Amino acid sequence: MFPAGVTVEEFTTPDPITADEKMTIDDLQRLMDRHGIRHLPVVRGETVVGVISDRDVRLLSGLSVAEKYQVRAVDIMAQDPLTVTASAQLGEVAFAMSEKKVGSVIVNDADGRFLGIFTVTDALNALVEILRRGIAPAVRAG
Repeated sequence: MFPAGVTVEEFTTPDPITADEKMTIDDLQRLMDRHGIRHLPVVRGETVVGVISDRDVRLLSGLSVAEKYQVRAVDIMAQDPLTVTASAQLGEVAFAMSEKKVGSVIVNDADGRFLGIFTVTDALNALVEILRRGIAPAVRAG
């Protein structure tokens, strides 16, 4: 699907919006809504300790105000998220995401520092871009 030599870094969202592990459900929802995002890396200092999806937050939206206030990001995040290096091949990352049924991966630089997030949406954007690169000349010739 993806040509060899294309790395995940090329399509990674750098410096993404992140959540603090102490944020409430309502805080997380507002942050996602404000920025139009569906995945939030949860950080402790500079380290990613989990990921929260919009689905995780929506599942708890029916809680009472008091119950929502009790639940924190650390309580609902997926711990130990799938992590790859920026130099990982795009096809391998997409396959790993599909195999593990996850909507995002954390991308680290060569030194293991948090670089960004790569989501299913990023993978679709990559596919579109790669198809355009490969198909555009043939379409123009026709």
